Amino acid sequence: MDEFSVLKRYIEQTLKIQCSNYKEDYIKRRLLSRMRSTNTATYDDYLRYVKAHEQELELLRNALTINVTEFFRDQDVYDILKKEVLPDLFRKRKKIRIWCAGCSTGEEPYSLAMILSDMMAANKELSVQIYATDIDEVVLGKAKEGIFQAKAMAKLSEAQIHRHFTVLPDGNYQVKPHLKEMIRFRPHDLMSGIPAARFLDLLTCRNVTIYFTEHQKDELALMFNSALASDGYYVMGKTEYLGRLVENLFVPYNSLQKIYTRKT
Repeated sequence: MDEFSVLKRYIEQTLKIQCSNYKEDYIKRRLLSRMRSTNTATYDDYLRYVKAHEQELELLRNALTINVTEFFRDQDVYDILKKEVLPDLFRKRKKIRIWCAGCSTGEEPYSLAMILSDMMAANKELSVQIYATDIDEVVLGKAKEGIFQAKAMAKLSEAQIHRHFTVLPDGNYQVKPHLKEMIRFRPHDLMSGIPAARFLDLLTCRNVTIYFTEHQKDELALMFNSALASDGYYVMGKTEYLGRLVENLFVPYNSLQKIYTRKT
């Protein structure tokens, strides 16, 4: 077994991250980034370093399950959700269920919660349950805590900040309880094949599958399709796509913004 395979096996056994589900080039790029940071020259050197420095395991986990997110990332997508998708769902039912898969530190579910909070303030009969999941329990803990630095507020208006956040003494911002009450944060492995919930009205999984193999993308599409209600919506990342084997599972609603509906 070569050095790279030995290191992958150690990662899978120790961090419970299934490397075979990711593109090999992606795994190697992430590993090389950590190797440069630790001044190790070979995979074997890096494996010895990881075993000798316990704190490196968490840094490696973060590198492999990379989390890049912000409030209202890709504003055009949120505009369509606010003006078209969510009103359409609320016309059909008073309570809707949403799953944010790969939610990282929580900016996406909190962004949706801000929109929904305003909609529900105008109509007290409406309600929502958001399931927000991630495989990385460290970032999930940060999401539950709901504390963000001032730079994270860049895309938010003063009115949004005032309504939905409390300014802390250290200058950071904490999400107010009325948003947290809408969201259930929980650990979940997308590779498990089991959805976090079923009969969902809206499912978002954005900028996550770009790191997966083609086979795994297809498996996820099948799982997401089974989790959605018959008229449910699925939102992908701007650079992601449905494979040919599964593209018939969904109907484009807005192809440019990668918003689909479930095909029954």
